[in-house]
Amino acid sequence: MATRQKNKPIEEQIIRTEFSDVMQKSYIDYAMSVIFSIALPDVRDGLKPVQRRTLYDMYELGIRYDKPYRKSARIVGDTMGKYHPHGDSSIYEALVVMSQDFKKGMALIDGHGNFGSIEGDGAAAMRYTEARLQKVTQEAMLADLDKDVVDFMPNFDETEKEPTVLTSNIPYLLVNGSDGIAVGMVPSIPPHNLSEVVNAVKAYMMNPAITTEELMKYIPGPDFPTGGIVTNKSELLQIYETGVGKIKIRGKMVVEEGKGGKKRLVITEIPYTMIGANISKFLTDIVALIDAKKTTDIVDISNQSSKEGIRIVLELKKDADVDNLKNMLLKKTKLEDTFGVNMLAVALGRPETLGLKSIITYHVNFQREINTRKYRTLLNKEMDRKEVQEGLIKACDVIDLIIEILRGSSDQKMAKACLIEGKTEGIRFKSRISKKMAEQLHFTERQATAILEMRLYKLIGLEIEALLKEHEQTLKNIATYKDILLNPKSMDKVIIKELEGYQKEYGRERRTAIIDAEEIVFEEKKVEEMEVVVMIDRFGYARAVDVQTYERNKEAADAENRFIINVMNTGRLCIFTNTGQMHAVRVMDIPFGKFRDKGTPIDNISNYNSQNEFAVYIGAMSDVVMQKLMFVSKYAMMKQVYGTEFDVTKRTVVSTILSGGDELICVFPIVDQKNVVLQTKNGMFLKFALDEVPLKKKAAVGVRGMKLTAPDHLEQVYFLSEGADQSVEYNGRNVDLSRLRAAKRDTKGSKLR
Repeated sequence: MATRQKNKPIEEQIIRTEFSDVMQKSYIDYAMSVIFSIALPDVRDGLKPVQRRTLYDMYELGIRYDKPYRKSARIVGDTMGKYHPHGDSSIYEALVVMSQDFKKGMALIDGHGNFGSIEGDGAAAMRYTEARLQKVTQEAMLADLDKDVVDFMPNFDETEKEPTVLTSNIPYLLVNGSDGIAVGMVPSIPPHNLSEVVNAVKAYMMNPAITTEELMKYIPGPDFPTGGIVTNKSELLQIYETGVGKIKIRGKMVVEEGKGGKKRLVITEIPYTMIGANISKFLTDIVALIDAKKTTDIVDISNQSSKEGIRIVLELKKDADVDNLKNMLLKKTKLEDTFGVNMLAVALGRPETLGLKSIITYHVNFQREINTRKYRTLLNKEMDRKEVQEGLIKACDVIDLIIEILRGSSDQKMAKACLIEGKTEGIRFKSRISKKMAEQLHFTERQATAILEMRLYKLIGLEIEALLKEHEQTLKNIATYKDILLNPKSMDKVIIKELEGYQKEYGRERRTAIIDAEEIVFEEKKVEEMEVVVMIDRFGYARAVDVQTYERNKEAADAENRFIINVMNTGRLCIFTNTGQMHAVRVMDIPFGKFRDKGTPIDNISNYNSQNEFAVYIGAMSDVVMQKLMFVSKYAMMKQVYGTEFDVTKRTVVSTILSGGDELICVFPIVDQKNVVLQTKNGMFLKFALDEVPLKKKAAVGVRGMKLTAPDHLEQVYFLSEGADQSVEYNGRNVDLSRLRAAKRDTKGSKLR
């Protein structure tokens, strides 16, 4: 009872607010968490949090470039347990990508084992692979963390400390680039050449007013690890000024001489966007072009790529048109592609789209900041060292007195007080002169501690000389550090010298060429128009043969196939399905060949999905548009539609609207038919004139053709021409449809007796 009196009533604890406001705030909090904790790199070190934490954990574990490799699982587990509680797969994926030199301009991790390939092979499980830091990572990103150059923050459970940013003496955001996806944001930064980036940074530091156009004299464009050619050089200035745009890239092809006067077209470099599964798709696309008769110049394809580089070989016919084939590959495959640029990163605590100069500016400002903190820390250490050295030098001059003080003191505290403050009470001296000299001592606390800890061998003459030289070097260091801290030009010289060291050791030649290329012009060879017969079997496999082949095998073809359509090879087919959809298929996409060829599933060349729908009627579009089509559904909804409604460019359109549970059972081209007979599953027959069914649009529902008694539904639809006799079999009886009494549409019909 007492507890209830102390607590507020439940009504007073309810916070009343708009649901939309709560959802908006919660979503914004989530979005910002994703942006800053997972998706976006920091402009200062070019790393996402998972990458930064993985590298720092490896540094803390001592997995240095000159130490043995350690299991990736050990690194992933330690990183997840200490710094990044977002699942082991994301950490291992980040570790793998940082080790792949075909994705990054400069790999940050030295992987040992199967870390995937440029062709899309995945890395082995983390329990099988090993890793350690690259030398450049350790030197340029982690070396000065002990000098108070960056801030540290508590980890997720406040049991460890982690850096908010790594030192990153190299502008990694430009060198390695970055990609990812956040809520409403997609960073996409291309990699660049280290030597060029260093030159651009030096140029900016010497002239902060430099323009982006002037910077591009040093960085002409991206430098992809896969090489290739950037073909829109004139558009790069706009991209680097705004931070957004599209870079057009294409692979490199060379022509080699083969045997017998034949030639080989060899792809030696691929677009950066083709890394991974897109290489196999590229090969598949070439095969598709061959199958579709787009080219007859290619005899064989082989992928001879290895660790040494990309080598995709196309064996050509003797009289092949190589230039036209090159243009076709660039136009019809991913050998020419677009890299979308969105140079988005976290700057000053918020997401920002940055131009080239902005990224360099942020990097230089960051380097000045961390070097200021670094040399301030070093200066403080040298000042402390200077104080101790001066105390020891002074002590060497009065070493006899100090020994006398030590021998005459009863404890260390008494001796220390004498050295610092000149207190002589309780100390036994040999003479008054010694006591008087002791009273004049005034060492600092640090000096007194060093004197008391000094070993006797330090009194050797050579040791004293070494102390004097060390003190001289300390004074020089202090002068140097003060000059760096007080003189911005001296600071910049230090930064530039360090950059030049990395440039000399880790720089490499540019791989990607940058040009202004003309638009590719490819003229497809005109296909010789001819009539073909398309055959589709009951399993949905389609193939096309010439008319003569069909005529020779007509009996077998009619028996084995569900649909047989005569159509021009340049035309299209219309596939009407039970779901009320019409799918258009190009005849050129259907394999043309021999009668016994297997063909290809119709699903693979259209939007038709045999798992969820089945074809009711298939016809040549050229025939469909010349006719009126009758649509009949399972629940007796009917309409007529002009075929011209289906002469559309879309691959899929709605052919009729169906109510819940209904489905299309019949699509029939009307020629000279005058009557229709509807037959239900329970044996009800209704005959009426086709004129009673109105013309409608393809998106209409239609009208009811017959009144049905649940759960009965239509099972068959028959169309009768004027004066023609037609009989069907029903329940073992022969039914003459022409003798059925004509009635009106939307009646129940009559049951067969």
